[in-house]
Amino acid sequence: MSASPSASGQSAVSLWLRIMPMVFVLIWSTGFIVAKFGLPYAPPLTFLALRYGFSIVCFLVWIQLCGAVWPKRGSQWLHLAVTGSLMHAGYLGGVWVAVKAGMGSGLAALIVSLQPVLTAVWVSHWAGQGAAPQQVSRRQWLGLALGLGGLLLVVWRKLGAGSEVSGLTLGAAVFALLSITAGTLYQKHFMQPTDVRTANVIQLAAALLVTLPLTLLETEAIAWNGAFIGAMAWAVLALTLGGSSLLYLLIQRGAATAVTSLLYLVPPTTALMAWALFNEEITFATLLGTVITALGVSLVVRPARAPQASALP
Repeated sequence: MSASPSASGQSAVSLWLRIMPMVFVLIWSTGFIVAKFGLPYAPPLTFLALRYGFSIVCFLVWIQLCGAVWPKRGSQWLHLAVTGSLMHAGYLGGVWVAVKAGMGSGLAALIVSLQPVLTAVWVSHWAGQGAAPQQVSRRQWLGLALGLGGLLLVVWRKLGAGSEVSGLTLGAAVFALLSITAGTLYQKHFMQPTDVRTANVIQLAAALLVTLPLTLLETEAIAWNGAFIGAMAWAVLALTLGGSSLLYLLIQRGAATAVTSLLYLVPPTTALMAWALFNEEITFATLLGTVITALGVSLVVRPARAPQASALP
């Protein structure tokens, strides 16, 4: 007998939920690739302001076609605006300013990917759910350590290459790290389930309001060529409409430590993409680090086994 339509639908939803983290990592990893394509032709904050504006227009069209519901409570609008300022304006602004100022994508990815460690420390000691704090298990701490170790293997050679580190680049990258960590924890703690499309419009509008005044400090003109337009299109359609929406859904569905640990996979994935697109060298350390990182992430995100009841004597 064939499966019922309802069973088929549930199976499709279950499959999508399983592959959603992998799709997110693939999309999110293209962020540094887009920067390499787009930043030579535009200043970073101006590029991002345009990205936010175009993304808002796309989401509004989507909302109009689907009849998506807007948040009804003013507090939800405020919480979304705060997360948008942190996770879009703060995180993206910091990373793109750092890369534009000369920091290599590997080092920028290394700094930002320390987020799971900060998240785990915060969740373990301060961000209690209910009366007791949410504990991070020894297995998860081991996974975080392995993930960081694998990440260091992937990008270690970039740490001493050239003059990547300056007050501006390091400050911008650390600001991005703190912004996305705070934004993730804030969203997990304060946000109620909301339609991802309307939530993104509010978040992007807040990011645009924060970023627009800062664009006045930039003097470089935009070169409207094919590379810039292609980078902008990918940034809007894939990264913002796709990647940010997936991140929002993942945070709503999973524990903060497990979700953010997926970002450990972004630098190795980016390295593979850069090899395929730009013929950048992949060393044995890159391959080994990728394996170690994947193992570490699996230890963090794997659900804990429910304790089994012991038989009575």
